[in-house]
Amino acid sequence: MAAPTLSFIDLVTHASVIVKFVMILLFAASVYGWYLIAKLELLHSKVTKEDHHFEQVFWSGAELKTLFQKAQVNPKKQGYEAVFYEGFSEFVKLRQKGVSREERLAGTERMLRVSLARQQTPLEQGLPLLASIGSVAPYIGLFGTVWGIMNAFMGLSQVQQATLAAVAPGIAEALIATAIGLFAAIPAVLAFNRYSAKSEAVYQQRVLFAEELTGLLQREAS
Repeated sequence: MAAPTLSFIDLVTHASVIVKFVMILLFAASVYGWYLIAKLELLHSKVTKEDHHFEQVFWSGAELKTLFQKAQVNPKKQGYEAVFYEGFSEFVKLRQKGVSREERLAGTERMLRVSLARQQTPLEQGLPLLASIGSVAPYIGLFGTVWGIMNAFMGLSQVQQATLAAVAPGIAEALIATAIGLFAAIPAVLAFNRYSAKSEAVYQQRVLFAEELTGLLQREAS
């Protein structure tokens, strides 16, 4: 039987069952990683546009009550609008109860913190999985490589003379697993760093907005 060539397809085809399983697992992890990357990119793009639009409306001179009424009828409010709605709603509720100015502002600030955390959760979904792919995929690939090299050297016991031509295909098959592991891990690590930073930046901007809203409510409560 002719020895397998060193083309990529032939190397994958002639790999052992364990190495093939590792390759399939890493390929699936890579595909899922790119799915998470695309999902996070679309989400951050949407969030940025919505926050920028509401910020422009908020500072256009519109009354807080008018903005609250508009947000009240919007079932898909997110970001700045959701933070504003929940904070102002709590402020109005506490004012109707007749609590003191200090308690009213403290309660509003607590609600704003809760709202900020709630709005941050969707931006961080998928980040732990990207981190896991980035950290685990190289080791899974290394496992496939070690297994493949073991099989390659074990196969040498069945030949009378060990040559580079005899062992090279087996080692090449094994190294493909490491290559696929790196192919899955590198984009995942880069994406994790990128979207972690973007998520933190969005959070800080929303915290600043919440503080500005608190300042406006303090003047209204006086």
